[in-house]
Amino acid sequence: MEDAIILTLAEFGIEGHRLEGLTGVWLDPYTPKARKICAMGVKTSRWVTMHGFALNVNTDLSYFSHIVPCGIDDKAVTSMEKELGEKLDMKKVASVCKRHFFEVFGMRAS
Repeated sequence: MEDAIILTLAEFGIEGHRLEGLTGVWLDPYTPKARKICAMGVKTSRWVTMHGFALNVNTDLSYFSHIVPCGIDDKAVTSMEKELGEKLDMKKVASVCKRHFFEVFGMRAS
């Protein structure tokens, strides 16, 4: 999943990375300016796994000041809008993201 998000971000001119030991996608991961742009989760129940992600596109980041996101208190959270300085079209981001998920997982649209 991280690969698909990294490819999606790249298409919008944002360089995403992994951060060893922490899930999700990060910007400037090994610097004091490290910030998370995409959270990911996995759940297993009754032999079924479920995966999900939350890519911050036009997210109101003020809510993160009231919590410790993902239990990580020494790194910031960001969004595509904050990084690019403009709101993005959600349908376009979703379309690009879907295409990269299909690509990474070897799927075809039906």
